[in-house]
Amino acid sequence: MKAIGYKENLPIEDKNSLQDIELKTPKATGRDILVEIKAISVNPADYKVRAGMPVEGDDWKVIGWDATGIVKEVGDEVSLFNVGDEVWYAGDFTRQGSYAQYQVVDERIVGKKPSSLSFPEAAALPLTSLTAYEMLFDRLQVSKDDASKSILVIGAAGGVGSILVQLAKKLTKLNIIGTASREETTAWLKDLGADAVINHRNKLSEEFEKYNLAAPDYIVSLNATEQHADEIVKVIKPQGRFGFIDDPKTFNIMPFKLKSVSTHWEFMFTRSMFQTEDMIEQHNILNKVSELIDNGTIKTTLGENFGVINAENLRKAHAFLETGKAKGKIVLEGF
Repeated sequence: MKAIGYKENLPIEDKNSLQDIELKTPKATGRDILVEIKAISVNPADYKVRAGMPVEGDDWKVIGWDATGIVKEVGDEVSLFNVGDEVWYAGDFTRQGSYAQYQVVDERIVGKKPSSLSFPEAAALPLTSLTAYEMLFDRLQVSKDDASKSILVIGAAGGVGSILVQLAKKLTKLNIIGTASREETTAWLKDLGADAVINHRNKLSEEFEKYNLAAPDYIVSLNATEQHADEIVKVIKPQGRFGFIDDPKTFNIMPFKLKSVSTHWEFMFTRSMFQTEDMIEQHNILNKVSELIDNGTIKTTLGENFGVINAENLRKAHAFLETGKAKGKIVLEGF
């Protein structure tokens, strides 16, 4: 099968950073299904791993954690899917990824693809939907029916933020404050349902004062957490809840003590990486999001389609994503 992989951690400008390769098609056993991949999307996790995770031995490393496709084979313990089903998933951090024509994945982290979306439209959503849903309802345990509470989403116009804002708007009564720094991303967030948008290039506390915003009960930081940490402490409501997903080089939790703020990491791959007893919750979340899309409650966060799945186009996608200027998600389709 065709695949795209790397053997060395190289800058994306280097043609060897991602290469077109041929690999043996895997087989489905146990609770695994074999998926013929139709479309994928690119996430910050992709370029972080490509640049920083060494390859063991002489094997190729195939990355990618968002895919849509068709089930071609099922393992002998599979009960959730049949051959021919259209599926979507974000995969498992410890296994080969979705930059390939075929991929094996545990059925418990796979959902039914939204029937109202094309393969590339749907590919934009699995990882970000899982991350956003788990952050809101598993980590922060937000109040769904309390209209007096508010949430601040820092870096809200990116992939995770674009779906998190929608989920918060449609599934809770929270007042939603997003951050953006450009006219087009500000408009994007308002279209997705943000009640207010502030500029994260300015001090958050000054933006809250400027727009007369109440201290948020919840804050989610999706990027530049280290940069915003002091301001997060200033603006969050006492006894609030703070969650983040990025990788700050340092993070001092002590300033949160005086306000008794609880702090939460969200890492979407935890359930599959550790085979947790509730691993099947990702199957349930993906099916729930699929229903929300098909009934028109939320929409795809597709930003741009970079064409067919090959090394050249993936290098372009990584390079653009590394600029931090992406709006929504970058997808690729077909081989």
